[in-house]
Amino acid sequence: MSELLPFFRELSEAARAATLGAEVPVADNKAASGDYDPVTELDRAAERALRAAIEARFPDDGIEGEEYGVTRSDARRRWVLDPIDGTRALICGLPSWTTLVALVEDGEPVAGFIDAPVLGELAMGWDGGAVLQAGEERPLRVSGCAELRDARVATTDVFLFDRHEVDAFERVRREVRVTRYGLDALAYAKLAAGSIDLVIESGLKTHDWSALVPVVRGAGGVIGNWQGGTDLSRGSIVAAASDELFEQAIRTLAA
Repeated sequence: MSELLPFFRELSEAARAATLGAEVPVADNKAASGDYDPVTELDRAAERALRAAIEARFPDDGIEGEEYGVTRSDARRRWVLDPIDGTRALICGLPSWTTLVALVEDGEPVAGFIDAPVLGELAMGWDGGAVLQAGEERPLRVSGCAELRDARVATTDVFLFDRHEVDAFERVRREVRVTRYGLDALAYAKLAAGSIDLVIESGLKTHDWSALVPVVRGAGGVIGNWQGGTDLSRGSIVAAASDELFEQAIRTLAA
């Protein structure tokens, strides 16, 4: 990690240079159907900057990015990039969008970061630890909340759930103390920092969740699927500040 964390900071600086200070961008719709999936030139510019930095340092590694696909798909080690997670927030002038980068080895995310450029907060995680770079550097640690009735829960948007998932999330919402919406990946950084206790989402793609895993786990949290397992490939995610809270959330979702 003594080599990797400085490189994470370098990647953060490269992406920030491509995005910060720009006017609210015009978005294109890249959805193939009647849905709305916005992408902007800032998304593309940030991914180009990240790719260039990775290619220069680790030319044999694979790269998988939301905007430009996969390079060297057979590489054992791969960088998974979401240059702007929360493009809807970006085009609304909100500060909650993030840049996500994960280092994946043999299919498992082993390190990653969640960077909130407007807020100046870089959360980095790996097997056994997590830190927040925001001026000074400090360790990240989840709250340890163990009771659903005491929990602060976040999800990006209930309209992203299907009907069954809406009902399941509503059961959780009725049990918790506070519910917040619209944070995208920033919610997981706040969970790692101890100010949110539970995040429940669905429909995430590999580039959406890969960086979240090492940050949450490195801060002592739990992240898995809606059935309580560790396979996140279907994109249904539950992240919690303790094993007890995770199990309560899973039982309530399935009730």
